[in-house]
Amino acid sequence: MRSAGDAGTEIPAMAEGAGRGPALVLASGSRFRRQMLEAAGVTFSVVAADIDERGLEESLRQGEGGADASRIAAALARAKAQHVARMHPQALVIGCDQVLDLDGALLSKAPDIAAARGQLLRLRGRTHTLYTAVCLAKSEHFVWEYMARPRLTMRPFTDAYLDQYVKEMGGRLTQTVGAYEIEGPGVQLFERIEGDYFTILGLPLLPLLAELRRRGLAGL
Repeated sequence: MRSAGDAGTEIPAMAEGAGRGPALVLASGSRFRRQMLEAAGVTFSVVAADIDERGLEESLRQGEGGADASRIAAALARAKAQHVARMHPQALVIGCDQVLDLDGALLSKAPDIAAARGQLLRLRGRTHTLYTAVCLAKSEHFVWEYMARPRLTMRPFTDAYLDQYVKEMGGRLTQTVGAYEIEGPGVQLFERIEGDYFTILGLPLLPLLAELRRRGLAGL
């Protein structure tokens, strides 16, 4: 699973396509989301949304009825897209977010390696869901939304294997929710994965590309 990079950072990606409809902006600093879109041939710019994600998440969880993982992921994706769309009202803005749900418990990025190891112990031998939301916003309006729900089951690995994995990964464990990198050594933590690979990395790429093609913004 992937998360956004430093908030408020503007990163030049590929040049905006003049004369081909509205500019496309990715409201995320995640290099993995950026790389997925670049590899697909999409022309876009990057403006990472400067919002208090954890504060908004906590507010949603403490609200009446308490928001579940699906609602939180959708709300965070919307908040990111809306924040950037207000700064770039002529652009079509992609907002995305991902929340890990373990039997009703929501996991965030671990603050340190010890906490990351604790997360992996909680996930060991169990199935969790990655609620992955993406939306498109133009000015003050949301014009498209999509939610994916891949399910991942970790194998019952030994403490010795976990110690070796933690040693190899080091500080990278704190960069992702769940403390694994499915595109790297983290894939060996799993015995079953149900869902789209791109979605697990943090972006429901195929549905997004279909919508961008419909709007003439997919680059091909």
